[in-house]
Amino acid sequence: MALDNIRLEVMNTVEKEVDGFIKKYLIPVEDIWQPTDLLPNLQQENYVEEITQIREEAKELEYDFWVVLVADMVTEEALPTYESWLMDMEGVEQHGKTRGEENAWSKWVRHWTGEENRHGDTLNKYLYLSGRVNMREIEKTTQYLINDGFDIGTGRDPYKNFVYTSFQELATNISHKRVGQLAKKKGNKMLGKMCNIIAGDEMRHYMAYREFVKTIFEHDPSEMMLAFHDMMKKKIVMPAQFLRESGQGIAEAFENFSNAAQRLGVYTTYDYINIMEKLNGYWEIDKMRSLTDEAEKARDYLMKLPDRMRRVADRMAIPQDQHTFKWVEANGKL
Repeated sequence: MALDNIRLEVMNTVEKEVDGFIKKYLIPVEDIWQPTDLLPNLQQENYVEEITQIREEAKELEYDFWVVLVADMVTEEALPTYESWLMDMEGVEQHGKTRGEENAWSKWVRHWTGEENRHGDTLNKYLYLSGRVNMREIEKTTQYLINDGFDIGTGRDPYKNFVYTSFQELATNISHKRVGQLAKKKGNKMLGKMCNIIAGDEMRHYMAYREFVKTIFEHDPSEMMLAFHDMMKKKIVMPAQFLRESGQGIAEAFENFSNAAQRLGVYTTYDYINIMEKLNGYWEIDKMRSLTDEAEKARDYLMKLPDRMRRVADRMAIPQDQHTFKWVEANGKL
């Protein structure tokens, strides 16, 4: 049996549990929050006062903060790219049915996308109302990101894709949570609440994707270990890796955004390492038996990798020079 067919068989087996994952980790449309719940309601008479409050509180936030918030928002806005990527995985049938029933994997992707889509909507509206950023330049960056697409080295392999989403969802949880904490410290309760609630969604999604991988480990441990090893060896590439401002090439904005995030402590190299350790621990890779020789070597590599990366991180210096983005001009003034 070909390798792809083996993975397809495992995906079909795990698919039987996906409806349960949807019920456990996603929230029905009628019950979940919507962007309007967190933003000024323009149908209410006091909307002008609420918008004025947003603009006044926004003045207290520093330059790097706006850079990070913009990049977080643009990343969330690129949902069409992420949905099309996940819909192309082996085992996902978006138009037909498997075993005479709706394909549960495609159902998961659509419902997950529906929840994620609210994040970009919320932050986009906040940034627009804040008056502190150049929305036209931001909108160009969003369109470029969707137009360009992104290659994270997973191909159509669901094992690799689920390692990526497990890692990425926890990374976005950390980033949104810390941005919210910084906003709250500056007296911006509305933005703090937005980011904290978005971070909560990301945590639920992380818990689901790590469960997908754990279940696959139960059915195909050696191949899942090799997929995990492959993704960590070449490093997880964040969607923001492919950001660009107008007039620039792909990915030129990422390094400057990453430096801003590290200066703020929103998302650092140490967070990356800590996520690796969490995944190693949750999937209990140190306890796995009956692995192939190649998978054993991959497991050994994964167990040692966090300490190796931490030694490198200890020697790294974070650039302190601020890059002036077209999204946000110096001192946050347009």
